[in-house]
Amino acid sequence: QDLAAGTGIAQISARFHQGLAAAISAMAIKLAGEQGLRRVVLSGGVFQNRLLLEGVCERLDGQGLDLWIPEKVPANDGGLSLGQAAIAAARWLQD
Repeated sequence: QDLAAGTGIAQISARFHQGLAAAISAMAIKLAGEQGLRRVVLSGGVFQNRLLLEGVCERLDGQGLDLWIPEKVPANDGGLSLGQAAIAAARWLQD
């Protein structure tokens, strides 16, 4: 509909990102409330997208949640690989 109406690609993209950020934020707030959790961890390759990450962080700010985002470890496969290596090392040390 947006394309047919002549809406610019940049505006369509911004709407998409804002809508996705709103949905993720609403779900995080809902699940945290239902489960009695205060910590929300945003990770995975999708959160390498600055627009999405900032949109979710802005919406979660002030909700009484402790927000964690990757700082020293990549949010994508690099972080996953590090976690897998840590688990393997811990198991190896137990044997």
